[in-house]
Amino acid sequence: MTVPTIPLHDGTSIPQLGFGVYQVPPPETAATVAQALEVGYRHIDTAQMYGNEAGVGEAIRQSGLDRDDLYVTTKLNNTFHLPDDARREIDASLDRLGLEQVDLFLIHWPLPTRYDGDFVQTWRALIEAQEAGKTRSIGVSNFQPAHLDRIVEETGVVPVVNQVEVHPFFANEDVRAANKKHGVLTEAWSPIAQGKVVDDDTIGEIASLVGRTPAQVTLRWHVQRGDIVFPKSMSAERMRQNFEIFDFELEPAHMSAIDELDNGESGRMGPNPDTFDWIP
Repeated sequence: MTVPTIPLHDGTSIPQLGFGVYQVPPPETAATVAQALEVGYRHIDTAQMYGNEAGVGEAIRQSGLDRDDLYVTTKLNNTFHLPDDARREIDASLDRLGLEQVDLFLIHWPLPTRYDGDFVQTWRALIEAQEAGKTRSIGVSNFQPAHLDRIVEETGVVPVVNQVEVHPFFANEDVRAANKKHGVLTEAWSPIAQGKVVDDDTIGEIASLVGRTPAQVTLRWHVQRGDIVFPKSMSAERMRQNFEIFDFELEPAHMSAIDELDNGESGRMGPNPDTFDWIP
């Protein structure tokens, strides 16, 4: 099965489906990613905060795959927003991954109540990293519309993606609209609502009608909306199921029924980026 690639505004492209390693224990990361690569995933999403970049790098080295066949994303930890810290830790990520360049580097959280609210300086550090060839593309994660507007207005450099919480119960439409305005693609984290889609009657009914699992239906909903998704699973069977979402389509009525599950802000499961200020 072939995963579609989506063009980014900087002239590169990104696989629409990836494999996320959030909460994969570091000692198990290499084996888990190796299994994902065997299934067919070629887009791996990690982060400094996850503590498992080294395991991702080990799996890549052991895979024997050409570097050009892989898409690797990592993210700057909240601890390193000051420019000198960011520069140092971007290099540290490359060392842990064993790569000369990643495909995409993100600011993990804007932290508007930390660092005097100056996440623009952090964005400038990523711009420098891209100019130095340490990353092909740069983007952000968990940026609200005002955060996105600010970095674009102050630097003139538009992120290629904004990775934010999106799932049927929290469609995050204001952020998706802001992304679209700037030509930024939306990456959906927690795309199956931490597994809660399994228990939803509407999604379950659609899954029965199309002969798929609730997770597959939900991931297909994302894909048809244009989201980039990277579900995480340590089960080989679920990895395969999550990968098999490009050989069927949801009808418009099914898409609309899932759209109607959106609960707005009350459906949010993770922290609110306007107030989240955790520094590990």
